[in-house]
Amino acid sequence: MEQTTNVEAGLFAELRKLSPKVTGGLLRMRQEAYRDGTVAAKYKLLTAMVISIVIRCEPCIRAYVKMAHDKGASQDELIEFLEVAMTMQGCPGEEWALKAYAVYRESVDHGPSPDTSGCCDHQTMRQDDEEVTR
Repeated sequence: MEQTTNVEAGLFAELRKLSPKVTGGLLRMRQEAYRDGTVAAKYKLLTAMVISIVIRCEPCIRAYVKMAHDKGASQDELIEFLEVAMTMQGCPGEEWALKAYAVYRESVDHGPSPDTSGCCDHQTMRQDDEEVTR
């Protein structure tokens, strides 16, 4: 799996050079959307987690749970958002919410992660990428 991710990251870096405006657009949107603003970033990330549960994207769930935890989301806050996901999805929602809770417990046990891997790993912003996207 890690080798595939490295290959994908290399291909994405190549594609970014060939198409910097389009491929960098989603990354710039995420940076803007998930920043602290009128609504705290952790709540935006928890909302993205709920959407990830509803669409059943496990890599997205992992990424958004870890990012929300790193931004200070408490267990109580996470549980309330998981309740929304379960309410929207019923029994399948419970199964996918359980995956999110497991990631949260893992994050609590191991602390903040230096790199949040998961959904769209190949789109992680690096400092040299910022210059390409301007």
